Amino acid sequence: MNRFMSSARLMIVSDLDHTMVDHHDTENTSLLRFNALWESAYRHDSLLVFSTGRSPTLYKQLRKEKPMITPDITITSVGTEITYGKSMVPDDGWVQFLNHKWDKNIVIEETSKFPELTPQAETEQRAHKVSFYVKKENAKQVTEALSKVLEQRGLDVKIIYSGGVDLDILAKGAGKGQALAYLLEKFEKEGKLPANTLVCGDSGNDAELFSIPGVYGVMVSNAQEELLQWHEENAKDNPKILHASERCASGIIQAIGHFKLGTNLSPRDVADIAQEHNVENAIPSQEIVNFCLLSEKWRRAEIENSELVIAGLKAATHPTGVVILPSGVDHNIREYIDIFRDVYGDKQGKQFRIWVDNVSATQISPDTWVVKFDKWELDGDERHACVVTSVLRKDSEWFTLVHVHQTWMEQSGQIKWTI
Repeated sequence: MNRFMSSARLMIVSDLDHTMVDHHDTENTSLLRFNALWESAYRHDSLLVFSTGRSPTLYKQLRKEKPMITPDITITSVGTEITYGKSMVPDDGWVQFLNHKWDKNIVIEETSKFPELTPQAETEQRAHKVSFYVKKENAKQVTEALSKVLEQRGLDVKIIYSGGVDLDILAKGAGKGQALAYLLEKFEKEGKLPANTLVCGDSGNDAELFSIPGVYGVMVSNAQEELLQWHEENAKDNPKILHASERCASGIIQAIGHFKLGTNLSPRDVADIAQEHNVENAIPSQEIVNFCLLSEKWRRAEIENSELVIAGLKAATHPTGVVILPSGVDHNIREYIDIFRDVYGDKQGKQFRIWVDNVSATQISPDTWVVKFDKWELDGDERHACVVTSVLRKDSEWFTLVHVHQTWMEQSGQIKWTI
């Protein structure tokens, strides 16, 4: 499914730092739980939006540091930039909208008169955003004074203070909330309004997201005081806003279940993933996620070293199926599974993770699907990826893996062993 061609079943709009991404979780457990849930159950008919205060430069840096999946839409620089897809194609209509009564040169001129302000890195200075650091005790006074002087200069601006240190001056029409409102209005005009929207945040610059009419909202358990105070003053009686008891991405998963927006059982939470593989009534994306997760758990020795696992994998593959490795070498798929037996526990006690991204399934006949996805492996400090094309055939209620073709992803190192 082209997810922009019809109404999304669910649209999740999430902040990144300390919301989707937990910087205190060195194992990235909650993020990986969310990734598996999204790719297996939601990617095919829902929309994922990342809304961050980070510039595109710092956003891309975060993607190199954390096992993040690719959103359908990215809102960066505190709502001043909207882009689409993996290649981050900009929304020209949003740019034109923000140009009204905005002059970055005037903003720079006036802010230079405030010694309390320390400019942030050049990468954080954007076309419709000028960013500074300011001490908490000076924030209110500086914000009020700046608002007056910029209004006198004929500008319409918005000043946002968040994180106890960051001060962003934006074009008046910008902000995380306005960017989301713009997207929802755009979808509505096209007759593609999502069935449900869940917004997720932890800090003051996320407050606008919760103000959009009709959306569900989750403040993760580790939300900052400024957001909790906003909620107390503006939305404490709103039953559509939840203060989760779980941190970061785990709080988002909790909210999906709390509001009954769909399944919130991540494949990573299934006790026996070997039994979950090739379950009845599964969909192709679920099969792919479960297979890769089984591979991770086998190599980490988190499941039993049993011939039943090997037998189950072979039963789920076609006798004449072929797997083509990134090196170009091909094997009979069942013979290749025998190699799987030899690597049991080779990553035990190590930081080794596998996740998939951009799972896309296309039905090419009544019983056959072509499934494409990016497969990532984290092995200590090294990350590797390959692009995978697989063919799945469904007999009655069960999927059979017929063909797997892997190629190295551009700019990715080679994986020493893969299945």
